Amino acid sequence: MVHDSPERPTPAPKTDGKTDGKTDGEAAPKPRRSAKSDLPQDDLTLDTSDVDPETSATEEEDDARLPEASEDATETIAEGTLSIGHEAIENAVRLAPTSPGVYRMLNAANDVLYVGKAKNVKKRLSSYARANAPLPARILRMIAATTHVEIVSTTTETEALLLEANLIKQLRPRFNVQLRDDKSFPYILISGDHWAPQILKHRGAQSRPGRYFGPFANAGAVNRTITALQRAFLIRSCTDGFFESRSRPCLLYQIKRCAGPCTREIDFPGYTELVREATEFLSGRSHAVKQLLAAEMEKASGELEFETAALYRDRLAALSAIQSQQGINPRTVEEADVFAIHQEGGYSCVEVFFFRTGQNWGNRAYFPRAEKSFTPEEVLSSFLAQFYDDKPPPKLILLSHEIEESALLADALSVKAGSKVEVSVPKRGEKKELIGHALTNAREALGRKLADTATQSRLLEGMVTTLGLPHTPKRIEVYDNSHIQGTNAVGAMIVAGPDGFMKNQYRKFNIKSEGLTPGDDYGMMREVLERRFKRLLKPPEGEAGKPKDRADDESFPQWPDLVIIDGGRGQLNAVREIFENLGLTQVSLMAVAKGPERDAGRETLFMPDREAIKLEPRDPVLYFIQRLRDEAHRFVIGSHRKLRKKDIREAGLQEIPGIGPSRKRALLHHFGTLKEIERASIADLGKVPGVSAESARKIFEFFHAQPG
Repeated sequence: MVHDSPERPTPAPKTDGKTDGKTDGEAAPKPRRSAKSDLPQDDLTLDTSDVDPETSATEEEDDARLPEASEDATETIAEGTLSIGHEAIENAVRLAPTSPGVYRMLNAANDVLYVGKAKNVKKRLSSYARANAPLPARILRMIAATTHVEIVSTTTETEALLLEANLIKQLRPRFNVQLRDDKSFPYILISGDHWAPQILKHRGAQSRPGRYFGPFANAGAVNRTITALQRAFLIRSCTDGFFESRSRPCLLYQIKRCAGPCTREIDFPGYTELVREATEFLSGRSHAVKQLLAAEMEKASGELEFETAALYRDRLAALSAIQSQQGINPRTVEEADVFAIHQEGGYSCVEVFFFRTGQNWGNRAYFPRAEKSFTPEEVLSSFLAQFYDDKPPPKLILLSHEIEESALLADALSVKAGSKVEVSVPKRGEKKELIGHALTNAREALGRKLADTATQSRLLEGMVTTLGLPHTPKRIEVYDNSHIQGTNAVGAMIVAGPDGFMKNQYRKFNIKSEGLTPGDDYGMMREVLERRFKRLLKPPEGEAGKPKDRADDESFPQWPDLVIIDGGRGQLNAVREIFENLGLTQVSLMAVAKGPERDAGRETLFMPDREAIKLEPRDPVLYFIQRLRDEAHRFVIGSHRKLRKKDIREAGLQEIPGIGPSRKRALLHHFGTLKEIERASIADLGKVPGVSAESARKIFEFFHAQPG
């Protein structure tokens, strides 16, 4: 789907009096690269709040984790409890309206058990109140737990559907189908607030002027497409500030991924034409764009301008690469989302394909939480309403199964989109083939997830045997610290459970204690753990006594079963003392000490009141513990580097001992940017006028110091 955002006045290109219309500045992209990249990167923002959720530890998005197996549908219902539930619902029926609305069933603790909608609320609640009605065991359990009902009236049934979806996503009721891992989707933005538009990946509110193309299934699909579009259309991807500061072309110009508008390697009309071609391609007119490029290639070849012809050839190859990566590109479907559901072993997988402008912009698997008694149609119906709660729907939605309220859903989404939305189950032709392809992907995705979950479960069970844990851990938290001589100290927590690493649960902690001695690892760990567990120990407002587990998902608690730290017996004793001071007795502790010369496979495990544990180098449990520790180390080092780079940008080169304003100017004049200074070797730094060999060494060591 293409969105235009309101444009602000576009500043004209700056000129310096020359007749070629060139401007000052530079275009450099923002690819994800290592610290040694020679390409400029955008500023990294860092949230310095007390606990900062890190939800994008990797650019490729992981599938949602598989939910805990649902409850047994044959569970016995206590007759007395069921009668209390019927009585509570009967009381609600007396006051219920006969108009459309949404109802919430709550238990004695005021937790929402179920959110439902109805065209006639009174009639729907009456169906629950009948004592001898043949209802599924899932509904009977819900009734038995209900103590009161809350009702919200709406004007239309369409409004009730939209409100129900919103409340389910907010409240996560136990007896509803729950959409999980609902991350926002990325878009491609071609900006409209600069004379030389920028191409970039965008998430969130579409407030910046320009044209938005999407959604794409994941960030990886966007990154691959942008890289290919740069090769095909040579559009810049650098920030406006970086663009304006350039005096010579960057590396992207040299490798033919940017036209170099920043240093006037291309004039304004020429760059505008490139932007127009890119917009046409993303808008679905790819065939016309490729025909134009092919004609230009033939023309240049006929005029013996072989270098120009080769440039057009490479651009055509880049466009072909985009379409080949997209796989299926339907001929008869311009804009649609395709949903297919597969159920197996009590679990559901919904595979979603996105088609925009006749192109396949990726697919993604979801694993909604639903009890075994839900049919595919029921899961899909509830999933769709929640899926589009915060997303613009396309013109066409194709489903693998007929859902009961498809007409109502189409009306609700049409209201939301401001244009007609069609919901259908294709029976033949290309659309039916798209559904079949999505069903195959759903079946394979669920199979992979079930296999991964089984492997992870065996490892967790192995930890119980090997480490003597009281029960199989559902939540493992691993902690690590990072700093350089006490500066930019940061702590981090990673989380793992039955379905692997839970990256949306990761946290980083900027160390705030002023009294810490630089490099005091014990003090840093004390601050991190106290900040983490004091939050859990503090009861919710209005409650007292035993701390309440405030997790949204009962299958994956907020309280850890096992805490792992990087260190030896000393670190273990320090953490044990912290836990004793906090009154934590139900959490198992373990420290992992590296082997001699940091040799992986020779680690020693320490647990309270036990002898040190040495596992065989090829023990699967040891491999698993190594993975946990290494993931914590990776995450904390990344967090530390972001914090340190922010400080370097703010303080500049003057933070380096012996580097004053004169040498700073000389370095920037020679290399152009701080990023290029960072990647320079000692020999390159020594070539700068006024920089001695000793100064070059200090500069290099400043940028390449290893965090502890």
